[in-house]
Order: sequence, then structure tokens, then C-alpha cells
Amino acid sequence: MLTRLNEQNEQKIAGERHIKDRTVSLSDPDMRPIKKGKSHPDCEFGTTAQMTFNRDGFMITVENFIGNPGDKKIFADTYDLFTDRMQGFPVTVVTDGGYRNPGNIENLPPQTENVFMGRSSDVCADQRDFCLSARSATEGFIAVAKNLRGFGRSLYRGLKGHRIWSLLCQTAYNLKKFLLLWFADEISEESLTKLGPG
Repeated sequence: MLTRLNEQNEQKIAGERHIKDRTVSLSDPDMRPIKKGKSHPDCEFGTTAQMTFNRDGFMITVENFIGNPGDKKIFADTYDLFTDRMQGFPVTVVTDGGYRNPGNIENLPPQTENVFMGRSSDVCADQRDFCLSARSATEGFIAVAKNLRGFGRSLYRGLKGHRIWSLLCQTAYNLKKFLLLWFADEISEESLTKLGPG
């Protein structure tokens, strides 16, 4: 690790601006600088997490990545992971514009009838309000996950540690969501049947 750090330091001194897999922390070697789409801070350090939700707000999948591989590149694998977990295809997919790519829209199976990737023109008029509402709700789900369910900062180190942390947070997130719906008597009979006898 120290040898690699020394080599990268020499690259930096030589004037290289983009150093592949640049080490920024000895205590967390999988940490990378991640450029953010906001003014302050414009760069943060760590690993990234990718989450998917169903319409009821349950977190279906969570993935962890070194650096920021780009939403367009990981969409197909994330979609496959979601369908495997749910054992079926979603009728509607809703994302923000960062996932927008002609291949991501065109290569989905016909069972996914509506694909909304940040533009109202992506779907027909009768689906537009539903997709906009789902997009807004997802932003809320993500905010709750980051600020109230522990995703904002991992207390473990390395990609493996961050993965463990994310799975623990996913469990806590879904348990809290289940209890909120349970006490509000808003869990469908179909969902209770899938949980098994009790």
C-alpha cells in the first residue's frame, strides 16, 4: 500500500491530474474521491451505494461500488438484480436522468411497459403523473435511507465492510417500513401471505 501511495505521489508531482484508483486513505484503501453534482462540497470521499425500491417503499436491492462507476453503466445489472430478487419483471421503471441512455431504455424486456428516465416525454400521458409521483417518492425514500437509516456514513472500513454496513442498514430500513405499515394496517393480504403462516 505504501509503495503504491509513493508511486501515485510521484505521478502527482509529475503533473498527472487523473490517477487511476488513486489512494486517498490508508485506513480505508477502497475509498475514492467522488465528484458530486452540487456546489458544496463538490467532491466527497468514500464508496458509493446503489439502491432500488418498490412502489411501497421497501428497499429491494443495495449494491456497493468503489468510486463512482456511473449510473448509465450499472443500470442493466441493477435491473437484473431487482428482477431476480422480486422473481418477476417490473411493469414500470422510474429513475432520474443520470440513468438515461438509449440502450438502457430499448434493451428492457417487453414486460416492462413504462420506462421513465427523468423526462416526461418518456411515457404516455396517462402514466406521466404516476411516474412523476413515483420519482418524487423515491427521492424521499433515499433521503430517509441516508439521513435516518444509517446510509449517510458507514462505520466499517473497506468495500467489504461498507457492504456489510449497507446490508445491515437495508435490514433496518425495511423493518422500520414494515412496522410503520403494520401498525397503520396498510400491508396487503397478498404481502402477508408471502411472509408465510403466523
